[in-house]
Amino acid sequence: MEWQPDKQADTPVYQQIAKWLEQQIILGNLPPGTSLPAERSLAQRLGVNRGTVSAAYEELRSAGLLQSWQGSGTWVSRHLWGVQRVPNWHKYTNGGAFLPAYPLVKRIQEACYDSSIINLARAELATSQIPSLGTQELQRLSQSHFELGYSHPKGDPGLREVLSEHLRSQYGITASPEEILVTSGAQQALHLISLCLLSPGDAVAMEGPSYSYSLALFTSAGLRLYRIAMDEEGILVDDIRHLHREHKLRMVFVNPTYHNPTGTVLSDQRRRQLLDICMELRIPLVEDDAYGALTLKDSKRPPLPIKAIDPSGTVLYVNSVSKTVAPGLRIGWLVGPRSVVERLADAKQQMDFGTSSISQQLARIFLESGKWREQMERLPAYLYQQRQAMLDALNACLTDDAEWRVPEGSYHVWCRLREPRDERVLLDAAIREGIVFTPGTVYGAEVGWMRLTYSWEEPDAIREGMVRLQRAIHKTR
Repeated sequence: MEWQPDKQADTPVYQQIAKWLEQQIILGNLPPGTSLPAERSLAQRLGVNRGTVSAAYEELRSAGLLQSWQGSGTWVSRHLWGVQRVPNWHKYTNGGAFLPAYPLVKRIQEACYDSSIINLARAELATSQIPSLGTQELQRLSQSHFELGYSHPKGDPGLREVLSEHLRSQYGITASPEEILVTSGAQQALHLISLCLLSPGDAVAMEGPSYSYSLALFTSAGLRLYRIAMDEEGILVDDIRHLHREHKLRMVFVNPTYHNPTGTVLSDQRRRQLLDICMELRIPLVEDDAYGALTLKDSKRPPLPIKAIDPSGTVLYVNSVSKTVAPGLRIGWLVGPRSVVERLADAKQQMDFGTSSISQQLARIFLESGKWREQMERLPAYLYQQRQAMLDALNACLTDDAEWRVPEGSYHVWCRLREPRDERVLLDAAIREGIVFTPGTVYGAEVGWMRLTYSWEEPDAIREGMVRLQRAIHKTR
């Protein structure tokens, strides 16, 4: 009788499959160069999902036992004659200080690179919406004599001057250039905070659900994550007092404007209450404002960032051009007390010798020339049309299966199935149908929630994506 995994065992099924295949290789039953079954075929033989076999194959690729080439399949590594000579790459790749992405996240990432799949997980502007520099700006860039050596640890002084004015005029935030640190995207700012201002075992609070929950950098830093409950107006700020009494919070992370993934906007009253509580308890507050500028057409503007009403330096403010201009620029910034900025700049200097000089100059031109303002005059109508295409498709296909919130800004619709499914099963079924989304548990939500992103695909693709998602939901009933 052919070997079968034990689905009731404590060991994950994909690890059982990987161990079984490894034993077959060691025993010589699968000699070097042996072609292995396609993932779908082996999954059918073993009665598991294709994603489970994919994870097992990835384990063995990490261990150096398997090789794969796109279009050619997977086989036992041809250049190994005895696995005793192979380093145990599985232990290496699953060790180290920085933890690997969650398997569900890796599955989504893999699907996102398949151009045949309708992508409702990719949180980026469509390529057609990324602005280009005109002749005048390109001429200015070619005439500027900027250095291509390592940049200033805090970031290009000229860019920080421009950012200081940008923050004042667009966000109501007063910050000198010395209180601004330019980073390689907003995510690096969060990474620097977790590494330099916190220690393993520290307790931090964040919204539940939260984009930050999906980032391996927090668990890699050994932080203890605690959830702040939310309602339609954002977080319940009084939870912070309770969490602090129980766990001695060292920091609070929030995304108060067009929260990712729920789309909620923290009310002005709660922003002030949140700031007052953090000031009273002397807990630093990290404000992620990635989507704050992306108010859709015909929607009311959100309250000012919490940093704009912060009189004491309690708030560390993080933002970038990734959601408004282009993610590939990798330009973000952190605003905070000068002592904090200098500490993080020192660590960043040791980490990467500064953010790309070319990217900084491009970002400076976008912000200084008026291109950013032109972009922000155009994007609200575009995102409104995209959101409407998503809402129309949801109403046509999923009214009986799900309910959702209508966002007033950002890229996403937060959706809940009326009858929750096993998320791995549903995601695999959706990918087989040619559609990928982000399950809510990636952000720490309960099973049944999903984030559907409308910024990347064309309206026709969004509508077709909903048809495919409906099929996947019905097939997993």
